[in-house]
Order: sequence, then C-alpha cells, then structure tokens
Amino acid sequence: MSEPAIEVTDLTVAYGDKPVLWDVDVQVPPGALMAIVGPNGAGKTTLIKAILGLLTPAAGQVLIYGKPYKEQRHLVGYVPQRGTVDWDFPTSVLDVVMMGRYGALGWFRRPGPRERALALDALEKVGMQAYAHRQISQLSGGQQQRTFLARALVQDAQVYFMDEPFQGVDATTERAIVSLLKELRTAGKTVCVVHHDLQTVPEYFDWVTLLNVRRIASGPVSEVFTEENLRLTYGGRVAFLSRNGNGREAGDQGSSMPNPTPTPPLPYTPTPQIGG
Repeated sequence: MSEPAIEVTDLTVAYGDKPVLWDVDVQVPPGALMAIVGPNGAGKTTLIKAILGLLTPAAGQVLIYGKPYKEQRHLVGYVPQRGTVDWDFPTSVLDVVMMGRYGALGWFRRPGPRERALALDALEKVGMQAYAHRQISQLSGGQQQRTFLARALVQDAQVYFMDEPFQGVDATTERAIVSLLKELRTAGKTVCVVHHDLQTVPEYFDWVTLLNVRRIASGPVSEVFTEENLRLTYGGRVAFLSRNGNGREAGDQGSSMPNPTPTPPLPYTPTPQIGG
C-alpha cells in the first residue's frame, strides 16, 4: 500500500471543555477526491483547520505524505469559506490569485511576469480571465468562489483542502468546480472538500469521511456511504433524507437530530473559538 497523502491519528480538538473532534483517525490515499460529510457542528471545518495547523489540538498527530504539516506546507493548497474574507478590500481579482504564489516566492520577492502568467492561466481554467482586473467587491458569490479556486491552483499543490466550495454558488459555477476537482484528481492531486449535499456525494467524489465529533466511517464511497453509516452520522435525519430524496441535511428543513454519543471530559489546550 502506498504512503497516505493525509494521515490523521487520534486527533482530539476542544473549545473550552467541549470536545469538537474526539479521537479521530483518517487516512486518505494519494489522488483521492474526498468529501467530508456530517451535520452542522460535527467538526468538519475544525478537522481541516487542525490538519493545516490553524488551531492546536489537545491530542493526536497529522502527517502529510509521512511528515508534519510544517515541513510539507509547500505541498498544500487551501480554499477557505468565502465568508471569512473581506470582499470590500480594494484589490483586483488578479492580485488575489497572485497571492497564491507568495509561499513559493518567499518574503522578499515580489510577483513578476511568471507569476502573472500563472495567475492568468489559473483564471482561464475557472472561466474568470475576463475579470482579472475587476475589483473583488464587484464579484458575485460564484465569481468569488472561482477566484479562490484560481488562487489555490497557482500554488501547484499536491494536496488541496476546500471548505464548502459549493455553498451559495449558481449551477454554472457548481459544474465548473466539479470539472476542476476531477481534473485535479486526474492529475494525481488529493482533494478534500467539506460538503453538505448528500445526494451528489456518489457523483462528485470517490472517497468520503463521515464525521460527527467522532469519525463514523472513512473510505471509498462505494463501501462506506451506506444508509447505516448515514444513520449513525445524522441520527433521525436519515429517514427524512430517504423519504424526500433530495439528499440535503434534514436540519435545513427544521428536523431535529439526537445529540451525538456523549464524550467524556478531557485535558485540552485552549484554542480560539472557530466554527466547525
């Protein structure tokens, strides 16, 4: 078996005295296109941020191709949620995309013609080259998301993490994102996506991690994306999911969900409040 692209072992994260992730183990093979799925508050965004070193876990280990993230950060690209960015900041689409090259350039080099060419090429791939000189404040939600994706592409990473890239985008943008994800997979990249639309998981992804504070299951979609595992992940919501057939979290329709299995108190390292 080849070395995992991502290996998470015994990962526990707490905010105050509340565990948000508890003893989570996940292995993702190179070239996987993985959905991270679970109800609101399950720890999906927290998992990504813990892997990226953006918060300090209480316990556990994260490896990227067998080494700690700090040694491998040049291999990793990150697309955060759109809501975390000040879109009124006075800068252009092209400048935002070129920011993806800062890690490769280092602190004291400015982007040059090569970085500009790479940024324009990435914008073309996401259908945004015509908007290169537009202020980001003038973009629609779908255009903002494509700009984020272009910024990740110029990093030329081996592993990508994307936090809800489909949220609030139009159908055209969603198709463009799916096409891009599959291109990355074909190129051998590993892509992990926080995703909410259960109906599209089998169509869009080949690997899935089901999460609700604990890891419920992780593996090929064909093996672990089952009704039983969904029931364990979403509790009573799964019956609703089966009845209405739209595959979205029943919580969006006002259904209630039993609390996850209680977890015992644990020692923790205090961390800032970050949504999960």
